[in-house]
Amino acid sequence: MTRRRVRSVFLALVALTGAGLALAVSVVSRPAAPAPIRATLSVAGALAGGDDAGFAHALRPRPLAFPPDHGPHPAFRTEWWYYTGNLTAADGLRFGFQLTFFRMALTAAPVAGDSARRASQVYMAHFALTDVAGRRFHAFERIDRDALGLAGATTEPFRVWVDDWSAAAPGPAASPVRLRAADGDVAIDLVLRSQKGVVLEGEQGLSRKGPEPGNASYYYSLTRLATRGVVTVGAHAYPVSGSSWMDREWSTSALGPDEVGWDWFALQLADGRDLMFYRLRRRDGSADRFSAGTLVLGDGSTRPLARDDVELAALGVWRSAATGVVYPSGWRIRIPHARLELDLHPSLPDQELDLGVRYWEGAVDVSGSGAGQPIAGVGYVELTGYGASR
Repeated sequence: MTRRRVRSVFLALVALTGAGLALAVSVVSRPAAPAPIRATLSVAGALAGGDDAGFAHALRPRPLAFPPDHGPHPAFRTEWWYYTGNLTAADGLRFGFQLTFFRMALTAAPVAGDSARRASQVYMAHFALTDVAGRRFHAFERIDRDALGLAGATTEPFRVWVDDWSAAAPGPAASPVRLRAADGDVAIDLVLRSQKGVVLEGEQGLSRKGPEPGNASYYYSLTRLATRGVVTVGAHAYPVSGSSWMDREWSTSALGPDEVGWDWFALQLADGRDLMFYRLRRRDGSADRFSAGTLVLGDGSTRPLARDDVELAALGVWRSAATGVVYPSGWRIRIPHARLELDLHPSLPDQELDLGVRYWEGAVDVSGSGAGQPIAGVGYVELTGYGASR
């Protein structure tokens, strides 16, 4: 398992990027056998302010250009490519998947020296599969440096990878894109094709997370990607089809000092509408005024959502047997002006990733009403900052 796990000391280095540590990684020792990785990095801490001298900041809207903005932005400290989806096999078996690539800069300056082993960027990837019928959740992590071809991202052709996990397209566009990841006897090999255009989140792609200058990210989404491919679980390979979602963000310090995490919702409704909303949570449990989202209509046009446009309530809680963390489980979302009232239920209660970063991310089923008519859908929910301190 030479390219799957790294020693905890390397995770500690990654964690320190949240405080702006500047160093060059030249050698990374690897264990001969896999070892469990447990959360050492707070998501909120990594996205908070720190010693970010030399890095670019998301200060104001700027035109996002494609294909260049599908590729990496090394001038910023953090970045991610986020794929999630709900899939169904021919026999009706259902799966959810997540494949996420994170880039974290260790230093704002290029690394001096001519060694091919030296790098100033670290890439981390998370791969998770929800086997609904089997009542099993599988989650894996890989981390490596941007050196020797171990990990990285390119624009033309578009590709991001950590070891042999990858999202790759034949050209610079982000669609169609092929996702491949495997760990042991769990794997995905999927092709995603966008059915709508790029959705610029926030203010023309600038997503403000707080009042402080630079507490923002550049953020866009591909909200509905027709998906086909193969899911492998154990000895069985299942041809599948369904729908996926891709989120892209890059920033240097995205969260304000009183924000401890977020609840993020990405929903695809049967009437053709898509909904993204994130509730930024403050230390006192209230929703920060910078909570926001987007309602995407069937024709691809968008309607911005502010905090007070969305009524969000948890329907229950779930306690992790592995970590003891208590998460909300099940939600009701109401958007009165859009005449939407939706209930969300996790496909499985336990979809917690207890890796280098601990969070809950999982597939959900959607039911409710839209304009007085029954409506169904699927989606993904992400919960960060529970059971952890900044």
